[in-house]
Amino acid sequence: MRIAVEGCCHGELDAIYRHIQQLETKNGYKVDLLLVCGDFQAVRNHQDLQCMAVPNKYKELKDFHKYYMGEKAAPILTLVIGGNHEASNYLWELYHGGWLAPNIYYLGHAGCVQVNGIRIAGTSGIFKPHDFRLGHYEKLPYDQSALRSTYHTREYSIRRLSLLSSPRIFLSHDWPQSIENYGDLQSLLRYKTFLRQDIESGKLGSPPLMSLLQILRPEWWFSAHLHTRYEAVVPHVDSTTVKAPQNPDEIAIDEEEEEEEEEEEEEEKEEQSEQTNTEVEQSQNDSASSRQLLYPETKFLALDKCLPKRKFLEVINVSGSDNQNYHSSSGERRQPILEFDPEWLAITRAFHPWLSTTRSQRPFPDEGEARNMVSQELEWVKKNIGKKMVSECQTFKPTAPGPSDIRPGMKISQPCYYPNPQTQEFCGLLGIENRINP
Repeated sequence: MRIAVEGCCHGELDAIYRHIQQLETKNGYKVDLLLVCGDFQAVRNHQDLQCMAVPNKYKELKDFHKYYMGEKAAPILTLVIGGNHEASNYLWELYHGGWLAPNIYYLGHAGCVQVNGIRIAGTSGIFKPHDFRLGHYEKLPYDQSALRSTYHTREYSIRRLSLLSSPRIFLSHDWPQSIENYGDLQSLLRYKTFLRQDIESGKLGSPPLMSLLQILRPEWWFSAHLHTRYEAVVPHVDSTTVKAPQNPDEIAIDEEEEEEEEEEEEEEKEEQSEQTNTEVEQSQNDSASSRQLLYPETKFLALDKCLPKRKFLEVINVSGSDNQNYHSSSGERRQPILEFDPEWLAITRAFHPWLSTTRSQRPFPDEGEARNMVSQELEWVKKNIGKKMVSECQTFKPTAPGPSDIRPGMKISQPCYYPNPQTQEFCGLLGIENRINP
């Protein structure tokens, strides 16, 4: 299966799909799936723009609203995660995942699905230590603090993802902390000199994501955020010869030295201000060390943002689809089969009691108890749901109006909250309370 991977989208959907079409014509193949690693900017109207944490000069509608309103159709199944420049109000509507527009699926704040049998997992947002252990307390209308904290990754997401069996592909907006040491670091520093201070102090990237990489050990890990292309390879040695990866239960956060985020006029300075100031303590993870090693190494690839002459997209060929009747060819494009991942559904059911919509986060169960809970829920999923295509449960329905005429000087407020029927459909499938729709 040919998969196109995009770094930061920043609303440039037309340019991305056009670039893929040019590659297809040039190389004589068809791309089956597009993955977008955040800053997707699913902006439906001018009110959504007021829920996006960017300087005012970057508040543009761009292309998404045309796909949302049906004026254009996504030519390729597109899976996306969120970054730190998003219409966070819309992504919250689909916290558990759902169709942002026809043929454009959001993995949720954290999620895992199967495309032609290939497991693809991911997490949205960026890491900030002061919000990591909190619940999702932000409510519309967002104040200036909540406008940023709402896209900060929560421990709840990381703990759930750590319980997955190894996915084939993992998506994040942030880079895993210290991933730069597994690639051509000197080349990165020549191109992005402003990163040197954070790299030398160990502050670049997300500690929880490196923990997940070492535990999940996917074949591929794709990221964006720093607006550069960067390759790295993380080897995984058999657990009998090395210490096991660190446990997310024991991520140590140094909150006394955290940096405040600032809005900057230049994007590179803005991205730099959003790096973390954290430390991770290594500890043994008995459960992770006993797992079967599926992939001997993780291939990491970060990509740039969509601009001319930038390395923002790459096409890879992933073999081993479970669907033997599906294949990529130079002929007609076939629609991939998008299914829920049964293990992720079980994790979602098991951990739903810990989903907090206040600042307070209930203490999590220990890993052994958590895995027993997931095992029990997996039996429930097999009995009551089985393998199910996403389209059998969730159907795209517009929940907000499209753009309207805006006069110069007109004051635009944040929108009201729109309950999303897809979230209700997902919760109904699993038999859980819908805590997202108030």
